[in-house]
Amino acid sequence: MTFFEQLLDQTREARESLLAAPIIQDCLRGQVALPAYIAFLREAYNHVSHTVPLMQACRARMPARLHWMQEAIDEYIEEETGHDAWILNDLRALGVDTEEVRRAGPGAATEIMVAYAYDTIARKNPIGFFGMVHVLEGTSVTLALNAADQIQRALALPSTAFSYLRSHGTLDQEHTAHFAELMNCLEGADDRAAVCHAANMFYGLYGEIFRALPRSLPSGEAA
Repeated sequence: MTFFEQLLDQTREARESLLAAPIIQDCLRGQVALPAYIAFLREAYNHVSHTVPLMQACRARMPARLHWMQEAIDEYIEEETGHDAWILNDLRALGVDTEEVRRAGPGAATEIMVAYAYDTIARKNPIGFFGMVHVLEGTSVTLALNAADQIQRALALPSTAFSYLRSHGTLDQEHTAHFAELMNCLEGADDRAAVCHAANMFYGLYGEIFRALPRSLPSGEAA
């Protein structure tokens, strides 16, 4: 079994818990309201805007034994640059004041997830940051394109409001094989354990972001 296969196996329960979040299941059934989609984009902006700074911090803290990963991190930085701007464009297409989004900052669950990512890099093994990469990219591949179709169909929104979900979902499909190859090059038991631990933590933290979003439920159904 490769390390990437071990990572999938050791995080299965946490991954299934995230995907079971009520608002994700609502969305996959086409039961979604505009405030929920806007709230999702607001929180996405407030963690995606940290992706490049986090990768830069991870690169700077990478121990000598993992210097071979620096080229891959540079590629990630190049590819992830500007994704927060996609989200702001989507919010503008929905009539949202993006300056207010910037001023308001993240909800508590998003702030905690971002803080944990910085703490992992600064205080623990920085390779653990790739646990976050695994969670966000894997969840995007599983949900983003399908979610975009369901939300657009349910709310009759323009395609200009879905640049983040559709572009990111497509890119993350391309990234998955590269990520697996990168993880399979990790040889140290401590490094592998750090990625698995962080991935399990980030599944829980990311799930809390979804659970904090407003839901739109059929009349009479309890939240």
